Amino acid sequence: MKDPQNRDYLQELAITANRKNNWFTPVNVLGSLDAIAERFLSEENLTNWINQYPEPAASQKIGVIMAGNIPAVGFHDVLCVLMSGHTLLAKSSSDDPVLIPALLEKLIEIEPAFADYIFFVERLNDSDAYLATGSDNTARYFHYYFSKKPNIIRKNRTSLAVITGNESDAELHALGKDILQYFGLGCRNVSKLYIPEGYDFTKFFESIQAFDQLYLNHHKYFNNYEYNKSILLVNRVLHYDNGFLMLTENHAMVSPISVVHYETYQNIESMKGYLEENAEKIQCVVGDKNIIHGAVPFGKTQEPELSDYADNVDTMAFLTSL
Repeated sequence: MKDPQNRDYLQELAITANRKNNWFTPVNVLGSLDAIAERFLSEENLTNWINQYPEPAASQKIGVIMAGNIPAVGFHDVLCVLMSGHTLLAKSSSDDPVLIPALLEKLIEIEPAFADYIFFVERLNDSDAYLATGSDNTARYFHYYFSKKPNIIRKNRTSLAVITGNESDAELHALGKDILQYFGLGCRNVSKLYIPEGYDFTKFFESIQAFDQLYLNHHKYFNNYEYNKSILLVNRVLHYDNGFLMLTENHAMVSPISVVHYETYQNIESMKGYLEENAEKIQCVVGDKNIIHGAVPFGKTQEPELSDYADNVDTMAFLTSL
């Protein structure tokens, strides 16, 4: 990543990806690729990760249907298949037609032997097992078509934050990153806040004000903001608005782009019970880990490690058991 020639290549790749998908800004693409290099592809991290699992009995063909909501989000599944010794039959997302092929081309360049294990396909009929990521709606189709073979099928999930009112300015700024990074399009982005009764959002809005130009100047994001603002105004829904992000009280976990839902809680114990009851819908919980078991620190939702599996299903354990 430090090599200037490599950086030039990545810059060109980021620009190309942005031309295909305006949500993939060059800054976000480069951030995602840097994270893959630093957290996924370091020798130490890969070795520590792989050593937790046995070698599979035999190499099989794994069909992978990838998401494309944020840059290169399908790479973790790719890495799991290849590092477990299986053959990848990849169906990349139409929203991310550039990054995954480019990353796999680089892998083959680094290790030519991978060429015998990587195939892009239109149909996955020859697969022995499946990894598929999509919406709740597409998951029903995946279950129908793939049910006769081993599979991991992922549905919609989202992330939320539990606020106590004792957060520092820095923590609230970091929460803004959890909400807004990748324009809120990832399952690890916070789409709902749980707040104590009487909570004042003034400090939160002040802490995230530094994000304003980035989101005011992105036309697709700002178009969503204006559209969702008009919906709230026409329907006379009470909401808070700082000019690029709106907060409104709503029971739904998932919120539209540029909107964050919130709900009040009476006490932390009731909040813990709610989190347990809805665990299958939640990807991450952001908050104080001393209060909420397993909580992700503020600002860290989009920084998963190799062992942070989507839907909390251990993909490597599945693949090495085949």
